Amino acid sequence: MKNKIGQVLPTTQRLDIAMETESFPNIETDRNPESSSKCGLCTQSTCCTYVTQQIDTPRSKYDFEILLWQVSHRGVGAYKDDDGWFVMFDAVCNHLEADGYCGIYEDRPTICRSHDNDFCEYDAPAEDGFKLYFPDYPSLLAYCKKRFKKWSTGNPRPG
Repeated sequence: MKNKIGQVLPTTQRLDIAMETESFPNIETDRNPESSSKCGLCTQSTCCTYVTQQIDTPRSKYDFEILLWQVSHRGVGAYKDDDGWFVMFDAVCNHLEADGYCGIYEDRPTICRSHDNDFCEYDAPAEDGFKLYFPDYPSLLAYCKKRFKKWSTGNPRPG
């Protein structure tokens, strides 16, 4: 088995994350300044602890009600950045090992292989790049009440 930067590693146990745990444990990995990438210096493996899905820009009250429903679920948030609107799911990769390395490094999916870490969570939290961030229902509801002067729920589908 090899780590994120191709070094051979001993077999390690899988990271057992209990459903009750809301935060990801601090994982110490290779802190060698000679490492060939930031991945080898990263102690959180944050890029492996969530999934995002781009969505159409919400415009109507109905669109925002759908988004409110989505962020009502544990571990689901929404944000807007320079690329558009996204739903974010806090979901640790099944292949992330206790030492912060990938358990399927040689067979990892294309999206993992092409992940660009020129600027990533190692440099700053992803939230720093968000124009709007809604980690939960109350934050999105407050935004909806500001955006729509007469906000209410139960809005019909437009069109």
